[in-house]
Amino acid sequence: MKRLRRPSWLPIDPYVLLLLATVGLAALLPARGAVADVASGASTAAIAFLFLLYGARLSTREALDGLRHWRLHVTVLACTFVVFPLLGLAARGLVPVVLTHSLWAGLLFLTLVPSTVQSSIAFTSIARGNVPAAICAGSFSSLAGIVLTPLLAASLLGGGTGGFQAGAIGRIVLHLLVPFLAGQLLRRWMGGFVARHKKVLGHADRGSILLVVYTAFSEGMVHGVWQRAGPARLAGLLAVEAVLLAVMLALTWYGAKVLGFGREDRIAIQFAGSKKSLASGLPMASVLFGPQASLAVLPLMLFHQMQLMVCAVIARRRSHDPVEDVARPAPGAASRPEAGTGRRSG
Repeated sequence: MKRLRRPSWLPIDPYVLLLLATVGLAALLPARGAVADVASGASTAAIAFLFLLYGARLSTREALDGLRHWRLHVTVLACTFVVFPLLGLAARGLVPVVLTHSLWAGLLFLTLVPSTVQSSIAFTSIARGNVPAAICAGSFSSLAGIVLTPLLAASLLGGGTGGFQAGAIGRIVLHLLVPFLAGQLLRRWMGGFVARHKKVLGHADRGSILLVVYTAFSEGMVHGVWQRAGPARLAGLLAVEAVLLAVMLALTWYGAKVLGFGREDRIAIQFAGSKKSLASGLPMASVLFGPQASLAVLPLMLFHQMQLMVCAVIARRRSHDPVEDVARPAPGAASRPEAGTGRRSG
């Protein structure tokens, strides 16, 4: 059976078309009531299954190698909790010409939330990057965000908001770390099956992202988040977020090259360091903003859709890069293997 290929005249990546179709489906038929509960539960299960697969695919040695890659993790954390917030503070100059104060507050909150985990890993895998390092970087960012995001929001937004829900730690452990560790423990029995059906199981990466997009966009439609900003302000917000995403994608890719990281590590840094987690941001916003949470998360929800679509295209293009395309190590970094590895882990 012949494999279907994208026509050369079609400028849009087929996966982006699937994302757009998913958004359209959520706009026309958003999940409500019991259906929303089922969709949310299915999304959680898909993420857990995704991490079970990653645990079964990776050897314990590869996972420990990723954990020891401290320079990469520090770089991702700096992008997430230092560079992003500085850009969010700089956007204050766009009020009130481009953004309202409420939209800017939501934009600043967007820059404070941790990085995504599941989609960063999925895109890193598609692009043939350093998957073990991406798993560790995303998990570290999520854990650090539990403490740093509420503290930064209370300090920079000045709302005097209260503490963070302690149950979030349990959810991160239950939904991410437990499935991954289970996959590691079951790798002896599952490893061969996963390796033999790599292409089929690879659809779980993209399927989980589509499910998360549908669930998140449905919630926004049901709560009327999209109608609370005028068309002109919404267009301005989208333009600002497009610039923000472009700046972070460029900084993480070329900055990682300057720091001496190899191609696979640069891919992990780009996807983990340029993205923001809607799954982590929504519960945080409900505590930090209270009744104003719906409008506060509007910039995050829009950015979430934008980053998935843009990164889907980048990941597919990176997957066709020649394996020999390895960045030249920076002076003084060549003698250290962790500074720029040429391993293929994804």
